[in-house]
Amino acid sequence: MTSNPEAAVAVLGAATVVGTVAVVALARSRAALSRRCAELSAQTAEQSQALAALQAREAAQFEELRHLVSSRLPAAALHLISDHHPVPGALLDDGSDFAAQIQAAHDLFVESLVDERGRIDAAARAALRGACTAIQAQSFRLQTLVDDLQRDCRDPEVLQEYFRIDQLNERVLRLVQKAAIVSGSWPGLVRPDTHLPDVVAGATSRLHGFERVQVHTKLPAGGVGVVGRAAEPVAVACAELMANALESSRGDLAVEVTLLQTDNGSVCVQIDDAGKGMTREAVARGTRLVAGDNAGNLLITELGDPPALGFAAIGQLVADHGFHVSVDQVSPYGGVRAVLAVPKHLLTTIDETAEPPSAMAAMPTPAPRTPIPPTALSAEPAEGLRDVSAPSASDAQTLPQRRRRSGSSRSRSLTRAPRPVDPEEAGTAWGDFEQAVAAGRDGTESENKDKS
Repeated sequence: MTSNPEAAVAVLGAATVVGTVAVVALARSRAALSRRCAELSAQTAEQSQALAALQAREAAQFEELRHLVSSRLPAAALHLISDHHPVPGALLDDGSDFAAQIQAAHDLFVESLVDERGRIDAAARAALRGACTAIQAQSFRLQTLVDDLQRDCRDPEVLQEYFRIDQLNERVLRLVQKAAIVSGSWPGLVRPDTHLPDVVAGATSRLHGFERVQVHTKLPAGGVGVVGRAAEPVAVACAELMANALESSRGDLAVEVTLLQTDNGSVCVQIDDAGKGMTREAVARGTRLVAGDNAGNLLITELGDPPALGFAAIGQLVADHGFHVSVDQVSPYGGVRAVLAVPKHLLTTIDETAEPPSAMAAMPTPAPRTPIPPTALSAEPAEGLRDVSAPSASDAQTLPQRRRRSGSSRSRSLTRAPRPVDPEEAGTAWGDFEQAVAAGRDGTESENKDKS
């Protein structure tokens, strides 16, 4: 076989070329593979970072949900009961859709809770109103029965026991009456135009510890009275303010009640106690309740357990009748000064001759005598001592003249010094008082029949 060197060289060259091409291709393939591996590694790192960020966000959202359920919603429920409970904010406040959905869930919970509380409170008010109406009717019947027994009784000791039963029934009526007012009912009693001292005296007779209340009047003569539609509401408000003063002070301390008329024509009932006073929070809460601005939206469940109804009843009456009550002042004795102001449109003038105040009403304190100057005394003749308490005719033009009232000339109040009781006189006075109450009650019953 004849060898061909040229062919061999050609074949070798071709093989070398092929090998070179294969090497180059392999190198390119390896480079591409390396780039791909680098790209995959970079993508894996990005995916790992994205996964870590997603897991962190998921954890934050889960923590936001836990914070909403365990902290924000219970705090919102407590805040609806009392404003001083703070409501924490959201943990996520980045403006995202999730944060918006969390806030929407919070708002929906609060709205649903308010609606449900209102529904439950309306049902409770209706039940309480019905119960109070029934109890009031029975208490009025009991009072009528006791009144009849008092009129027919001639034994002073038995009559005194009837008075105690009557006063206890008045205290029960006061408790039921304020509950009825808070639940949306009316006070349950219609009065004619009434002397303001009589209104305060009637309010005092409904209280436990009424003997500690000292009533003084600085009203001018002329029969200042309260119109009939506001007489009982004012009496209820005075009773609750005086009850608060009695309960917040010791049993051996008096409660001072002063009636006075202001320059703008209104009449004020000023009640001062010597108790410990109220905390800043209690003052703010009491001021809010007695103002009556939010009386229609007040919930019974907001008044405590058991509910404290006194200030809430006052606020409802203030909203309905237009007088004013404040409990944010300090009394001269360090306790609380409560002021009830009756405006001019709720006042009237009553002829004291035709309709005199009752024997229980406080009378104005007489003005002090004008002191006699020493020069006048020195000008007297030295024939003997002269009784300056009994002026002569020559002094009649200079000394103040005053008609003497029957009985004691001191200020009459429920806490005046005891005196012997004439059963006949007491029975007559009480009979007149009971006739007036019966007339008012007859008017109430007839009005209820008309409404039914």
